[in-house]
Amino acid sequence: MAEAEQGDLLVVKEECCQDDRIEQEDEEEMTHADVLDIFEEGLARLVQDPLLCDLPIQVTLEEINSQIALEYGQAITVRVCKADGEVMPIVVVQNATVLDLKKAIRRYVELKQQREGGIQCIGWKYVWRTFHLVFQGEKLEDDKMKLKDYGVKNRDEITFLKKLRKK
Repeated sequence: MAEAEQGDLLVVKEECCQDDRIEQEDEEEMTHADVLDIFEEGLARLVQDPLLCDLPIQVTLEEINSQIALEYGQAITVRVCKADGEVMPIVVVQNATVLDLKKAIRRYVELKQQREGGIQCIGWKYVWRTFHLVFQGEKLEDDKMKLKDYGVKNRDEITFLKKLRKK
C-alpha cells in the first residue's frame, strides 16, 4: 500500500474515533429523566395518531396491538356492563373464547386500577364463582366455547349477573 493511502486511512480512523468520542459524550450527558421525557414526548405524538387517539397516555404495547387489530378487523370490542352501570370496552380477537374474554376483562381492570390507584387485589376466582357473564339472556358458561358461537359481534353488550345460590 502506498504511503498516501496509509495516511488517508489513518486520518479516516482518527475522524471515526473523534466522532465516536463525541457521540459517547452526548450519550453520557443525558440523564435518565431526560431520556424518559424524550420517550414520553414521542409516545404522546404516537398516541395522537387518528388510529390510536382512543388510547391513554401511559399506553401499553398490548393496547396498541389491540387497537391496530381493531382497525384491521382482526378484533372486536365487547362492551361489558357492570352492575353499577360502568361499561368496560374490552377488545378481543375475532375468534375469542369465553375464557379469552375473562382474561381480557381481568387485564382491563388491572390496568385501570394501576392508572387510577384503586384497590390492588381482586380475587378473580371469587368473581367468576359469584357472577355469570350474560349475553341476550344466555349465560356464557362454557369457557372453551367461542363468543361468535353465542352470537356475540362487534360492539355487543355482555353483562355481569350475580349467580343464585343453590340450597
